[in-house]
Amino acid sequence: MSHVMNTYARLPVAFSHGDGSWVTDSEGKIYLDALAGIAVSTLGHNHPELVAAIAAQAGRLLHSSNIYRIPQQEQLADKLAALAGMDEVFFCNSGCEANEAAIKLARFYGHQQSIDSPAIIVMEKAFHGRTMATLSATGNRKTQAGFEPLVSGFVRVPYNDLPAIAAVAEHNKNVVAVMVEIIQGEGGVHIADIEFQRGLRALCDEKGWLLICDEVQCGMGRTGTWFGFQHAGIHPDVVTLAKGLAGGVPIGACLTARKAAGLFKPGNHGSTFGGNQLATTAALTTIEVVERDQLIASADRVGRLIREGLAKALAGVSGVVDIRGQGLMIGIELDRPCGEIVTRALDSGLLINVTADKVVRLLPALNFSVEEGQELVARLAVLIRDFLGA
Repeated sequence: MSHVMNTYARLPVAFSHGDGSWVTDSEGKIYLDALAGIAVSTLGHNHPELVAAIAAQAGRLLHSSNIYRIPQQEQLADKLAALAGMDEVFFCNSGCEANEAAIKLARFYGHQQSIDSPAIIVMEKAFHGRTMATLSATGNRKTQAGFEPLVSGFVRVPYNDLPAIAAVAEHNKNVVAVMVEIIQGEGGVHIADIEFQRGLRALCDEKGWLLICDEVQCGMGRTGTWFGFQHAGIHPDVVTLAKGLAGGVPIGACLTARKAAGLFKPGNHGSTFGGNQLATTAALTTIEVVERDQLIASADRVGRLIREGLAKALAGVSGVVDIRGQGLMIGIELDRPCGEIVTRALDSGLLINVTADKVVRLLPALNFSVEEGQELVARLAVLIRDFLGA
């Protein structure tokens, strides 16, 4: 009997090692990994440069705490600010911590505007994390059930519905920010419309609100641009990052600009482990490889190939509702719950995921090749057809 707390419905497999987008389990079976640790393993597994950089840094210094300067942290902050068009970066250890920082920042901003009970507009079907504040911001009752009372101060509206947000503005004078995922990953791979994003930016400007973009899952090149909001050409006030930032080493980041910049001062927020030498070295190396190997353009190209390949292979199949996504963030929505496809895929040597009950989610590494994309399409199309009885 394991003493690990039973918080996950784990699949009956354990992996011993990997190479690129292929992993091997403890029994020697090889799998094509189309999930990348849920959008975490940006460079796949066992990337030689990332491994070497982590090993070298581990041999020098793992951690010193934020009591002292950390040169790698400063370099990473400069790089992220340049890539995202932001001004400041706070480092933490995960996506929910990055979102927690953003929520605190929005409330802090509100109080500076003499708003005693600041409110943040959030979206239906959103997922922002599992801490009490991020859980409260999340739009999924199943994950919230049993953890009441939730944190107050959130106003929920439908995703992609600008008139609903404008209506809130008419009667709620406590709103200080809007928090939105550019692509809702856990919610079913739903993409914020370009015009919705631009309208949201304009409304936030008009009302003096902060625009917070949660890019924890879709950021760092996954969508075919460094950040999802760049497709719309908008400039958020706050951006949150985590998952793919350091290629598998835990890290999170909360980026600020414009009216959100300069708000936090010493003592307002902190993190013991956040931005330590090991994590920031891994992130700097990951970004360097993504840039040098032009993996963002590759993610866009291979993602299109996968979506187009699946659309062709599943054309006319009853039960396939939609195939959507950007870059290497892809969802195949079916007309029925399809969780069992995950175990069927495992049996056939393929790692995938199902989210929102009915959406097969694909999140391959950014260096997923054209040939691997074709192999994924071939294997997955058969699985979906068999599941639907087509």
